[in-house]
Amino acid sequence: MVNKTKQPYDVIVVGSGASGGWACKRLAEAGLKVALLEAGRPQSDENFSEHKPAFELKYRNRAKEIVRKTRPIQSKFEVCNEYTYPWFANDLEEPYTTPAGQPFNWMGRVRMTGGRTNVWGRVSLRFSDWDFKSASHDGYGEDWPLSYKDIEPYYDLVEKYVGITGSAEGLDHLPDGQFQPPVPLTCQETLFRNRVKEKLGRTVMPTRSANLTRPLNGRGPCHYCGPCERGCMTHSYFNSAFTTVADALASGNCTLISNAMAHKVLMDHHSNRARGVLYVDRNTRQSREVTARAVVLCAQAQESTRILLNSATPQYSNGLANSSGVLGHYLTAHVRSGGGRGEFPNFGAKPSVEGGGPHKPFGIYIARFRNLKNAPPYKKFLRGFGYEGESSTEFNWDAPGFGESYKKALLQPRNTINITGFGEVLPRWENFVEIDSNVKDIYGIPVLKIHMADGENERAMIKDMGDSAGEMLEAAGAKNIRTYAHPSAPRWALHEAGIARMGADPKKSVLNQFQQSHDVKNLFVMDASGFTSNPCQNPTLTIMTLAVRSCDYLMSEMKRNAL
Repeated sequence: MVNKTKQPYDVIVVGSGASGGWACKRLAEAGLKVALLEAGRPQSDENFSEHKPAFELKYRNRAKEIVRKTRPIQSKFEVCNEYTYPWFANDLEEPYTTPAGQPFNWMGRVRMTGGRTNVWGRVSLRFSDWDFKSASHDGYGEDWPLSYKDIEPYYDLVEKYVGITGSAEGLDHLPDGQFQPPVPLTCQETLFRNRVKEKLGRTVMPTRSANLTRPLNGRGPCHYCGPCERGCMTHSYFNSAFTTVADALASGNCTLISNAMAHKVLMDHHSNRARGVLYVDRNTRQSREVTARAVVLCAQAQESTRILLNSATPQYSNGLANSSGVLGHYLTAHVRSGGGRGEFPNFGAKPSVEGGGPHKPFGIYIARFRNLKNAPPYKKFLRGFGYEGESSTEFNWDAPGFGESYKKALLQPRNTINITGFGEVLPRWENFVEIDSNVKDIYGIPVLKIHMADGENERAMIKDMGDSAGEMLEAAGAKNIRTYAHPSAPRWALHEAGIARMGADPKKSVLNQFQQSHDVKNLFVMDASGFTSNPCQNPTLTIMTLAVRSCDYLMSEMKRNAL
């Protein structure tokens, strides 16, 4: 039996993460009645444990098998541990499948209000026309159906609200933004930045991150406690649960429906319009239906595409809004399996035990330096990569000797810089998701089967990530340099995108530039599944920016009764 809600809404938003939070805020504050369907539980400051020492936990955060027992995939994500694992999906209850010999770790499946913004890395980078028009530059794939100028004012709006710390660098391919003051680099990071610039001409900067360095809208500045992934009682990092979603609820126009496993968009077949969403209540296992004038999917790339594929109708037999046949194809992520580390002078720094002294929540970002304007193309691969990195001062646990000599050597600090490449994966048809009709989750919903593998371009890029990491560490004077370059699978960077891509041609895309379905005009998909390509920059800032722009378009279409 399906339990139908009596109250119709203007808009249903599925998912409360980066895009869903912004969609609810933008629409509800404009006066629209919004139903927010969130698969997880409500989030609150009571769940945050950034100041809680490990010795207060039942297993001291040491019994990894306890976490693996129910979350064998999620626990591979280093921030899913004894502190946070109840936030993540139970992999046994919510499985997915992959082809034999082609593993894929679908991590970061959070079941709390705020979605992945509870545990994200917070790196916030703009895209440029070098990204939006990449096909015009190198001839591969498709250009986005929009330009940097189209969304630049929305980048400004989002950054001012979110609070992004960063420094202006004047790079055309990595535009500057509306920054709060940057967090200073450590002495080792400063040395690395200066020498890499001097010897190789590459730009190293403080990480552009969604952590406050100045108070903003009642949120306090970062106090350097370190483990942002365990929450933040001062709300110093951006989490949609206590920012955009909270604003939407405060407007009085947004209703949060928690524990709602949305799995099907309901259609009015006579008008070819979406009329609502069907979901399963996680607690009662009862099916429920909610109706609205428009539906906005923000559930995360694979989850939103799963909903569309499970919403197939006689008219759209291979997935809702899929007349192009493109839905589910061109899955991309980021390769992050090449990099390196090296040891640097300590400059008087001393190691400390956990909880002692300040801990910067981030370090450095190295901007892309391959295949850029006014430079010859790099012959080994298309597109490029950047690096995320940080310095650390640690005890020398590998010190030689025994007894007193070991104790003295142990206290000699070991100062290192680690850098990890994040590279663009080319959108290819053969990387795709589909419904595995033979497997259902605990709620009776058919699951995804994910097909994802490196191509020749990614393999060449990963090798260069390792080689270039060693080159930069050597230029900076590091000792004991170690580099690596491994295949991506099964570990990718949790930046999945592209499987309901935008485009100007409805025959080759699912959505238009406003993330509106070509086929069903009152259906929008506002997460990263709409990305036409997946540049090497972290995607979340652009996800939020596009969502705000698309919501403004949605409201303008409603005003003229086009939806």
